[in-house]
Amino acid sequence: MGTNTPLTWSVVIPVKVLALAKSRLADLADTHREAVALAMAADTVAAAVACPAVGEVIVVSDDPAVRTEVEALGAQVIADRPGAGLNQALAAGAEHAAGRWPGRGLAALTADLPALSARELTAALAAASAVTQAFVADAAGSGTTLYTAMPGVAFSPRFGPQSRLRHREAGAVELDLPDVPGLRRDVDTLADLGQAARIGLGRKTLSVRELIRSGPA
Repeated sequence: MGTNTPLTWSVVIPVKVLALAKSRLADLADTHREAVALAMAADTVAAAVACPAVGEVIVVSDDPAVRTEVEALGAQVIADRPGAGLNQALAAGAEHAAGRWPGRGLAALTADLPALSARELTAALAAASAVTQAFVADAAGSGTTLYTAMPGVAFSPRFGPQSRLRHREAGAVELDLPDVPGLRRDVDTLADLGQAARIGLGRKTLSVRELIRSGPA
């Protein structure tokens, strides 16, 4: 790869089985909670697929509805390892990607970024190309929404409680990026969803949110 050739990335996005997803949206009826989780995953995937730096999006999920939705958007789906956990799912997706598209950067992206734009992800991946491992902290300041590793570097995501600190301690560089609110705004609660709406929701999440607000469960 020439020095002036932008790096291409494989992006791994884990999506839980919808019946188990987003338990902190418990104020919503189960059908609405699952619909929001699916819509957010779809909008996250759509933004990643639209990013010119991304060569492939790999979704790790065992949910058939997720598979149908994201394959239609251009993502590839691989099976999860039940009970293995989030970081193991990401590692499986990265292993799959590295085996098929060697020489690419590897990125892990959370599936609950309904305000993410392709522009934001492009900026983050460009910045990540300058360091061996990088991450972007979430809006709350303790978590992580994006983790990256350059080609030939061990892919070692540390998502979960206090992941910002854990990524730092492992040597990943925190990217201090201006104007990427959608990349930082993960959604666990209805308040988070409202904040994402103020940034600008993706098409699927906006549609589901309007449907929920227009009538009873």
